[in-house]
Amino acid sequence: MENKKKVLLTGITGFLGSHTAIQLLEKGYHVIGTLRDIKRVASIKDVIAQHTTHIDNLSFAEAEINDAGVWKTLMKDIDFVQHIASPFPKVMPKNEDDIIIPARQGNVNILSAAAAAGVKRVVITGSSSAVSYGQLPENKNRTYDESDWTDLNLSNDLTPYFKSKTIAEKAAWDFMAKDTSGLELTVVCPGLILGPLLEQDFNASANVVIKMLDGSLPAVPKIGYDIVDVRSVASLLILAMEKTEAAGERYIGAAGYMTFSEIAAVLKNTYPKIKIPTRKLPNFMVRIFSLFDPTLNPILLDLGTKRLLNHSKAVNQLGWNPILPETAVITSALSILKLGIVKSK
Repeated sequence: MENKKKVLLTGITGFLGSHTAIQLLEKGYHVIGTLRDIKRVASIKDVIAQHTTHIDNLSFAEAEINDAGVWKTLMKDIDFVQHIASPFPKVMPKNEDDIIIPARQGNVNILSAAAAAGVKRVVITGSSSAVSYGQLPENKNRTYDESDWTDLNLSNDLTPYFKSKTIAEKAAWDFMAKDTSGLELTVVCPGLILGPLLEQDFNASANVVIKMLDGSLPAVPKIGYDIVDVRSVASLLILAMEKTEAAGERYIGAAGYMTFSEIAAVLKNTYPKIKIPTRKLPNFMVRIFSLFDPTLNPILLDLGTKRLLNHSKAVNQLGWNPILPETAVITSALSILKLGIVKSK
């Protein structure tokens, strides 16, 4: 099947970007994937080719999201844009502007170039961190939907990454409010993305499973997240691109809430020979560990909270059918072991 439509996909070397490219190619689209370093082309092409027979419909372009000029060139003859690229460092930078400015300006650059080129629709991958944070302590434990926004004024419930995703998404909607080109925008806000890794250059969210498999956590923190499989996010991004009714809409991409204890139990049941932590780590110990392991810092805001995400809008409006969160956990672990990110014992 080939439909001749061209999709410009930013961040193709990323976890979600590569999975989305595979699904687009399988649906017959021509995909132009952007990446920051053209030297990565051979390796990411080899990875994607293992999962689709339509690799001939894939091409690449080197681009930085803050380079406004390159996007004007790349938008020529493009039908749709999947804007997935955004800074997501494994360790948060000392200067929050290092991720806020590129995220915000990247959205504006993409939309501006798309509007000028007559692109039909841009789908931006946002984050549930733009939905459910910046909350007063008494308001954290509830169910959030697409009408909710992270409050940037409540800094005690924010990280630089959460701020970057909120500011970037607001900048996109502000751009569209003034745009008269006929361009359409849809934003998808995923929860914690797990699922099968395709290569050893893993995404930051995989740390949740990695640290349970490699023994670096003696016990599990008392927190949880709404989880979603990367393959389900990719399918939602494509539905958001194709469905007429998705224009101008915002969708939460989540499949169900799991505590770290529940994740550990699933892993323990799947890999009984691996020493998976089952004891619960007191909150004060998590804070102490975070002093020595900066990758733990983003989870500190969620100690003792239960922020639930309502994903019924995507299900009811677009017919989205997400993979179970338990499956996302299992397939994530399977790939981590298979790729040797954690050595099986």
